[in-house]
Amino acid sequence: MSKRGGFPGMGGGFGGMNLNNLMKEAKKMQQDIEKTQEELSTKEFDATVGGGAVFVKVTGNKQIKEIKISKDAVDPEDIEMLQDLILTCVNEALKKVDIAQTASMGKYNIPGLM
Repeated sequence: MSKRGGFPGMGGGFGGMNLNNLMKEAKKMQQDIEKTQEELSTKEFDATVGGGAVFVKVTGNKQIKEIKISKDAVDPEDIEMLQDLILTCVNEALKKVDIAQTASMGKYNIPGLM
């Protein structure tokens, strides 16, 4: 081993980087990721479908906070349409959360994370 530590011929560490510095950077990145996730969890995302027939609001943690259904969307003879509207609206709101997660976590560029 060389006098500076690390592996011989590697400049004192992994690619010239001291292992302690690498660990500090990893810990900082982990804290930054946790902060980003916490910030995202406080945000709310919403979607509307059917010309305002159904409205859904979700949190960044993908928890449904609110569902509003217009009286005009309620037809006892066509429950399937209302079910489809609700399903589409919830999925659209959750898709917005996924997009926000990808955008906010993409800056970390860690293979296999997202």
